[in-house]
Amino acid sequence: MAAVQTFKATAHLQDGVKVKTKARNFELIIDEPKSLGGTDTGMNPVEALLASLGACQSIVARVYAPKFGVKLDDFVVEVEGDLDLDGFFDRSAVRPGYSDIRYTFRIKTDSPKEKVDEFVRFLESKCPVGDTLANPVNLTLQSIIIENETSNV
Repeated sequence: MAAVQTFKATAHLQDGVKVKTKARNFELIIDEPKSLGGTDTGMNPVEALLASLGACQSIVARVYAPKFGVKLDDFVVEVEGDLDLDGFFDRSAVRPGYSDIRYTFRIKTDSPKEKVDEFVRFLESKCPVGDTLANPVNLTLQSIIIENETSNV
């Protein structure tokens, strides 16, 4: 397997602001709460981003805990972020994305604190989602495809 692997997903806008996302054979509905104009049928994109960070850290924890001799009886990540909605709604010049994201690891283990600390430092350095959030990434609009009724004939 090549070292660089390309992952793909699609997002298909439905009624209102509801979006059906797909990756491989999996579907996830993303929506907004009613207070932001949605129908509240799923997480919104920024909540899904936080959930992705927590899930990624959890997976890395599961994969690497044995290498550090850390037994995970339970592992929970609590993630929260600060987002100024004035940026999204174009009411001020603040950025539309998160300014701060904080997380807490709740680890149930009988492993010594020194081992857990070393393990946590390592897992933070190996989480792809955390790395993507913490470091600039090349984000490129690859193309715009305009379709109309007559072009589908």
